[in-house]
Amino acid sequence: MNPSQQPRPARLAVGVVGAGRVGPALACALQQAGHRPVAVSGVSDASVRRAARMLPDVPLVPPAQVLELADLVLLTVPDDALPSLVEGLAETGAIRPGQLLVHTSGRYGTAVLDPARRAGALPLALHPAMTFTGTEVDVQRLAGCSFGVTAPQELRLAAEALVIEMGGEPEWIAEENRPLYHAALALGANHLVTLVAQSMELLAKAGVEHPDRMLGPLLGAALDNALRSGDAALTGPVARGDAGTVAAHVSELRKHAPGTVAGYLAMARTTADRALAHGLLKPELAEDLLGVLADTDADGGTQ
Repeated sequence: MNPSQQPRPARLAVGVVGAGRVGPALACALQQAGHRPVAVSGVSDASVRRAARMLPDVPLVPPAQVLELADLVLLTVPDDALPSLVEGLAETGAIRPGQLLVHTSGRYGTAVLDPARRAGALPLALHPAMTFTGTEVDVQRLAGCSFGVTAPQELRLAAEALVIEMGGEPEWIAEENRPLYHAALALGANHLVTLVAQSMELLAKAGVEHPDRMLGPLLGAALDNALRSGDAALTGPVARGDAGTVAAHVSELRKHAPGTVAGYLAMARTTADRALAHGLLKPELAEDLLGVLADTDADGGTQ
């Protein structure tokens, strides 16, 4: 269905339970679409400040009162806290029949909302596939952001319409595939941050004054090539089978940043396997390379 043909949800009173980085941004996006944030809950000082900054006219109240005031409730708490939160709200009778209950966890589908569904709530799982800063810039970044959407069949159009109103692109994820979907996103996004941070630290140790400026164009091109071409975009000494260069890398990392060696070896082994499987790494060069990558001697040298 064309986004312009999506049924528009009625104007809703929106509540946020958990004023972390995600909830206020989604509430602001819904506000721009014509919905009305009416209540927000937060515990930490950072959450309270964030709610006051991003939703300045919205009262800060306990979670049960958020549900009392809102037609659509965003449950934007950490994944591990979500099941107990839902069970607690259901047990205390805070949930109203017909209330839209939306969680933003990537890990869970709608089964985690079963206690609320039995209380009459309408369950939706809308996970924005984006990293959040907890600032106003997140609202703009939602434009074109993919959302992993899971909902009962009868609520699918409503779920997709809400995502489109927030500026996002709905992507349907089956209930049983949610953990795999979330693992894929974490593998790419979370580990990317770690790799980039390590790379900047190493460049600084090598005397580079502005590691971010050096890495920006390189990593931007690598990401673009990877998204376009997958494994065909692999370059560098591992894909070429330059065992001597890789051995020099490992030696230098052991001297200057031993904490990075395990990660370098693990990623290099995976890269070698993929390059070999896709015909980029010549088999006659792979043996020496894999010998270097089998080195796990923490004090240096090969085993």
